[in-house]
Amino acid sequence: MRNLELAAGEAAEEVTAWLLDGDPAIRWQVLRDLLDQPADAFETERALTAFAGWGARLLALQREDGNFAHAPDARTWQVNLFCMKTLQNLGLPPASAPAQALVERIRQVSWGPEFGDTRFFEGEVEPCINGGVLATGSWFGEANEALVARLLSEQLDDGGWNCEAERGSVRSSFHTTICVLEGLLAYERAVGATPAVSAARTRAHEYLLSRRLYHRLSTGEPINPAWSRFGWPVYWRYDVLRGLDYLRDAGVAPDHRVDEAIGLVLARRGADGRWPLNVVHPEPIHFAMEHGVGEPSRWITLRALRVLRWYRTGR
Repeated sequence: MRNLELAAGEAAEEVTAWLLDGDPAIRWQVLRDLLDQPADAFETERALTAFAGWGARLLALQREDGNFAHAPDARTWQVNLFCMKTLQNLGLPPASAPAQALVERIRQVSWGPEFGDTRFFEGEVEPCINGGVLATGSWFGEANEALVARLLSEQLDDGGWNCEAERGSVRSSFHTTICVLEGLLAYERAVGATPAVSAARTRAHEYLLSRRLYHRLSTGEPINPAWSRFGWPVYWRYDVLRGLDYLRDAGVAPDHRVDEAIGLVLARRGADGRWPLNVVHPEPIHFAMEHGVGEPSRWITLRALRVLRWYRTGR
């Protein structure tokens, strides 16, 4: 497959131009991940995420009390976490004045009495949530050592994590595992690699790869067909593209165990070289970042193209 099919997945000039016509959050990642532009080029573009487009719109939703505005039926903690995680994914520069104000306000936000009124960057009890908190905290200069220690202690024997472990589950969850992996990777990038964290991530990589990113280890059957349908934002949800994009970002060398997952990504590509948005997840969002299900998605296209490049070149 590497020699026969990947040429069709490479970014044509018109697709690249279309991506560069998008939000600053898309543009700076295209410059870095697809066009190999120097840091001064993509950092200039990334700086705009604090003042224009999706980044500015999300920042404007944070209230003075640190919480993000939300609909009456939405959970405050959930909206806070997903807004922070989305801002991280957009690449909001942590040193920018808007990001500093964002962190100063949310630093004092509580998870509520049921979690002992712990503050936002201290996390709560479920590893899927704490993985997201660790990822955002590490990105914004608030890496929490206690949270890392807790997550390491919760890794299951099969190499992953599961929010149901405290209720007796001994098998890991792809959803939980990818959230924790992203958090641990962000932590190591923020403070430096440690033997314990690196070893935990390596075990979890094997958990994903031994299952070819979406198969049951016991039967070889696909775990969930929905994981081959790609959405954005992903929130806490796993899908094959998210798994591949994490492995790429973590610098894991691709091997034959990702071949089938890569095939699923290629199968979703449209005749115009772009990838459509397959699903909008039901978590609370404040505004659409794409034109709708079935329409070409800049987020999915960017992530798919850089995953295919990683598969072809190893970087």
